[in-house]
Amino acid sequence: MSETALKAPGAADPGRWKALVFIALAQLMVVLDSTIVNIALPSAQQDLGISDGNRQWVVTAYALAFGGLLLFGGRIADLWGRKRTFVTGLAGFAAASALGGAATNEAMMFGSRALQGAFGALLAPAALSLLAVMFTDARERAKAFGIYGAIAGGGAAVGLILGGFLTEYLDWRWTFFVNIPFAVIAAAGAWFVVREPEGSRNRSALDIPGVILSTLGLVALVYGFTRAESEGWGEGVTIGMFVASAVLLIAFVLVEAKVKAPLLPLRVVTDRNRGGVYLSLGLAIIAMFGLFLFLTYYLQVVKGYSPVKTGFAFLPMVAGMITGSTQIGTRLLTRVPPRLLMGPGFLVAAVGMLLLTQLEINTSYAGVLLPGMLLLGLGMGTAFMPAMSMATQGVRPQDAGVASAMVNTSQQVGGAIGTALLNTIAASATTSYITDHIGSATSRSQQQLVQLEGMVQGYTSAIWFAVGILVVAAAIALTFVNAGRPNMSAVTESGEGAEGEVRVPVIAH
Repeated sequence: MSETALKAPGAADPGRWKALVFIALAQLMVVLDSTIVNIALPSAQQDLGISDGNRQWVVTAYALAFGGLLLFGGRIADLWGRKRTFVTGLAGFAAASALGGAATNEAMMFGSRALQGAFGALLAPAALSLLAVMFTDARERAKAFGIYGAIAGGGAAVGLILGGFLTEYLDWRWTFFVNIPFAVIAAAGAWFVVREPEGSRNRSALDIPGVILSTLGLVALVYGFTRAESEGWGEGVTIGMFVASAVLLIAFVLVEAKVKAPLLPLRVVTDRNRGGVYLSLGLAIIAMFGLFLFLTYYLQVVKGYSPVKTGFAFLPMVAGMITGSTQIGTRLLTRVPPRLLMGPGFLVAAVGMLLLTQLEINTSYAGVLLPGMLLLGLGMGTAFMPAMSMATQGVRPQDAGVASAMVNTSQQVGGAIGTALLNTIAASATTSYITDHIGSATSRSQQQLVQLEGMVQGYTSAIWFAVGILVVAAAIALTFVNAGRPNMSAVTESGEGAEGEVRVPVIAH
């Protein structure tokens, strides 16, 4: 087929690989920010006089704005144009980061974090949906999503290293300022390189009731889990948030089923393959976020690692993710059905988690932590890559933004659930262990030892739950995701389908 024949909507853009560089850079910035700020939090709290009771809002303000506005951000990308939304999101994120770095009190800090979350909710779905509409050839799509998946999985650990360096050797404010060059380079590059395919916008009127219901419902859900972590699951406001979230999200689904131009067309989530991807990915993130938190505390509190050394300790997991995503996932996605990468990938990650249940105070890094993190990274990278690709595979180009937003929503909600749920399990096990053993500790040093042992006992108890969650994620991926490998003979077809749909690679069953 000639190059001319491919200049229809959905045709391959000659600058797509250059565009991928800037899209990946923006994704790296967003993922880095999720951990880099955590490293800087103790220093920022001291400098700005933030109380212990309020410090959680540095994280919570971002999570609420980001999680609550993702679907809206995805729809704006479909309506307004993904390139324009992407560049706007980058500019806003950079401005909010500058405000955070220059913060002189807690109000400025919380406000800047909420703004970062809001612009991140524009940026993240726009980035993923640009990949979805620019890379339609099955082999190229596999490579592009392999790179994107590796960054999405490994960037958080890189954030620990960068955050540790900046906090130790410069100042906590640089953990905010560092976003500015990332954003400027990505925005400038995207402005000149990205060419969004024609005919892929959704110009239907904005579904205002859907925006209000989804935003309030997701904010209530994320805040409910965040509050459960600090105040307990039985606390009145926590229960009220969960009830409100359920009512709002049920109302949202009912509205979306009836309105002419829904914010989230139900066909996006009721598709068997995409539904399976969203669910299994959300579960995997629950397991991974909880573990990430526990290992950070284990290395710093129990083993006495510095923030920089802790970051470097996570590098094997990053290496595993990059290998799994770019070497295993990318090479096999066009040869085997996605479920045969996702299911085994989650199981390999579960084996890595299983090794980490053996943690004790004096556990050898090389003997347990290193192989455990390698397997975890390898499995997650192998599974994430096809999951990212399948989440937007086959959707109408007009729905690419909201389909991408659903990926980010499942990750964000999964992260909130993982942090709250596994933290609660760990805290309960720690309290139980200390209560049972503290009576036999006669000296102060013995009491401190019991407390550390209790802490590790709590971590391993929670990691056992994470193992089980990953096994369930694998079962869902193997059961629900029934798409075959991409049909390579059909990947170059392009043209207008029903209702203006542009064809994408055909999935063989």
